[in-house]
Amino acid sequence: MRNIWTIAKREYKTFFASPAAYVVAGILYLILGVIFYINVAAAMTQQYVPDVQVVISPLVTLLIFATPAITMRLLAEEQRLGTMELLLTAPVRDWELVVGKWLGGFLFLLTVIAVTLLYPVVLNQLIDPGIDQGLMVSGYLGLILLTGSLVAIGVAISSLFSNQIAVFFATMGAFLLLWIIGMPTQLMGGTSGEVLRYLDLSEHFYSTFYIGMIDLRDLVYYLSLTALALFFGTVSVEMRRWR
Repeated sequence: MRNIWTIAKREYKTFFASPAAYVVAGILYLILGVIFYINVAAAMTQQYVPDVQVVISPLVTLLIFATPAITMRLLAEEQRLGTMELLLTAPVRDWELVVGKWLGGFLFLLTVIAVTLLYPVVLNQLIDPGIDQGLMVSGYLGLILLTGSLVAIGVAISSLFSNQIAVFFATMGAFLLLWIIGMPTQLMGGTSGEVLRYLDLSEHFYSTFYIGMIDLRDLVYYLSLTALALFFGTVSVEMRRWR
């Protein structure tokens, strides 16, 4: 665990020294702030009561696009700079390296998400009797689980390339595929439709966490997806060791 935490702290600090991370976070906050302002202004003029979903819904979409920019360098940069070989010869297990990289990226995005709690706090002060606290808790829990899975997938793909641009587009493609893979189930039935629906990332978020429900099956799905992606990332690093 010491090796994992050491790698995670190093990656976490690296993000705060990277202009790219600030740009990604800044754009995310800017877009989210504009959407929040538009919804609040519309609520005042049209006499409807907004809830925390006006924050969570766009934040989910923004994370789908922001996460590849955060994860693309985690392992690809090590390969590009030639420092991967040094890491592989260090007294660090392959899975510790992968998990440490994942944890560093995950903690950074958790920090980004934590700052967005400002919006529900402001919204809670603006409306009477306040926002649905249960909906906020379930929504942010779903965001955390979803983010953990996205970062794990990003790390796994980052282990396959040395070019960060290739990692970005490959990761984005994987995210979009997993986000819409359940759509054909509207026209399909039987076992194949159920399998595609189960693999759909959005299905496990919008059908439960987004509407204030916490389902054990969705917890298992996101945790399993995270573990599976980290396993594939570890296998990829091990294969590189034996080349």
